Amino acid sequence: MVTIVPVDQFIADGGYPGYTPLGDRADWLVKPSGPFREADEQRFWFLDFHWPQGLTPMGLACVEDVYSWGTQLAAEALPVPIGRGIAHRIAGTHIYAAAIEVTHEAQVAERTRRLRASLPAFVNNFDAIWAARVGEIGAWWDRLWSVDVSSLSRPELGEYLREARRFHRRAFEIHFEVMYPLLINYLGFHRACTGMGIAPGEVAKFLQGYDTKIMETDRTLYTLARKARQAGLREVFVAHAAHDLRGALSRRGGRAASWLTEFDDFLRLYGDRAEGTSDIALPSWAEDPTPPLKMIKSFLRDDADHDFAAARNAAVEEREAAIDAARAGLTSPEQEIFDAGLASCQVANFPWWQDEHNLWIDLRASLPLRWACLRVSDAVGAGRPDDALFLFWPELMAVVDGTTPYDTLRQLVEDRRQYFDHWQQRRPDMPKILGTVPDAVTDPILIEVFGLDRHFLQAVSAGDGHTEVRSLTGMPAAGGVARGIARVLFDAAGLHRVQRGDVLVCESTSPNWTPAFGKVAACVCDGGGSLSHAAIVGREYRIPTVTAVGVATTVIQDGDEIEVDGTRGVVTVLRRAARIESLGAVS
Repeated sequence: MVTIVPVDQFIADGGYPGYTPLGDRADWLVKPSGPFREADEQRFWFLDFHWPQGLTPMGLACVEDVYSWGTQLAAEALPVPIGRGIAHRIAGTHIYAAAIEVTHEAQVAERTRRLRASLPAFVNNFDAIWAARVGEIGAWWDRLWSVDVSSLSRPELGEYLREARRFHRRAFEIHFEVMYPLLINYLGFHRACTGMGIAPGEVAKFLQGYDTKIMETDRTLYTLARKARQAGLREVFVAHAAHDLRGALSRRGGRAASWLTEFDDFLRLYGDRAEGTSDIALPSWAEDPTPPLKMIKSFLRDDADHDFAAARNAAVEEREAAIDAARAGLTSPEQEIFDAGLASCQVANFPWWQDEHNLWIDLRASLPLRWACLRVSDAVGAGRPDDALFLFWPELMAVVDGTTPYDTLRQLVEDRRQYFDHWQQRRPDMPKILGTVPDAVTDPILIEVFGLDRHFLQAVSAGDGHTEVRSLTGMPAAGGVARGIARVLFDAAGLHRVQRGDVLVCESTSPNWTPAFGKVAACVCDGGGSLSHAAIVGREYRIPTVTAVGVATTVIQDGDEIEVDGTRGVVTVLRRAARIESLGAVS
């Protein structure tokens, strides 16, 4: 029997006040963005975990660059044999995505032929290609970063905005022109391994244990926490809210002032990143250092720090042992195939890149656009600094170019802000999937990155998100068994609530969640496959992780005691929060 999850409620909603579909004027290659339509119910859509807070109107423009342009351009240029990128629809302020499939056999065959001709050169030259792309992004970033937007005239601000939008779009062109061949190369190796009898869960281990900029950032945060403890500043952090900490430390002087100098040095190196993926509504750490200060404060609750060196060594040892064990079970001809595939994936390492690229692209590409929008708000005398984020791109440019007086949009901006707040509160209840649900997803990208495997589809289709369920299954992403109190979060803003030994339960993680992996006992995600951020970081930090559970955030309640078996992919609710509280186990 075919399962259909209706889209009617989102069609009836109508979207942001004053919203008109952007598909007739936004950049797209294969499929435009826009609101849900009746015909969309015939396709399969999944709730995208990258933007859990929802998106402002300017945020929706950024997503067009990511999906309607970035994925579709790269998938056509490579080409990806069975897909033409990702289409997306807007439900309230939230994003649902769908693969644009290629089903015609002759087209698949032709695209496969072209891919085989181009892929070897990419893999063999990956280091040089990626270095060149990082150099391009870095040079563009430096130009935009060096401009004092507060001094720009209206015409200059318009030019800066257009340049910032071009930068954002180009950053995501690079993102997917690199991601797709890396992933396809990995999946080819994965198929070869499983075809030779190697367990699927072992393959990702062969590529773990390599350092990234995101891990480097985490280590530096923990170092700052350790130095604060050594300087006797723990009580200052405990006694003040994160947004008051800078003032409190500054007033204390002495060692506190010295520590603040080191923290500012940290922000100069790592502060050009936000708390989410290409979300223009989120400030950078340099603009608002509250998120890293919250994390440091949470680290200081503990007497022990995460041992990064031990975790790294364990990841490397597990990698080498897994490779040796896999080779030992193969014939000599099979070993040659294995060695060649492994070597290509070590040169062009997708799990490493999946975390590494975030610093250069996902966490900061939207920041120049944000700076310019804040300047627009100031220039037109808007009521709040971020009011310009509640304009759609054509409206924003019309205000900057002087063709639309901002005063005519003030009430509309306020109405849209209320609309955003309404839909942000609805996120926990958003359907995980919409439209016609297939028996199985064939696109390996949707399986390995988004975690849309057969079990995920069954779990969300059954609607078994009720409290009576005590055992859940998902994808065994990072091995080991751990128990702890569940902290159910829908975005990273609440990460400071997570205490050492807790179990993080969420839709999925992105790099802004990574510092918490140094103190959680385990991680459970609704979505995400073996190549998702949570899976990769779980393996690197030696944290048992189960992904693609589907209904974890609805079945598991905040405060439940749960057990996570990352080796088998099983999550068990041991005691409900109410029961624990009645026994005095938690305050």
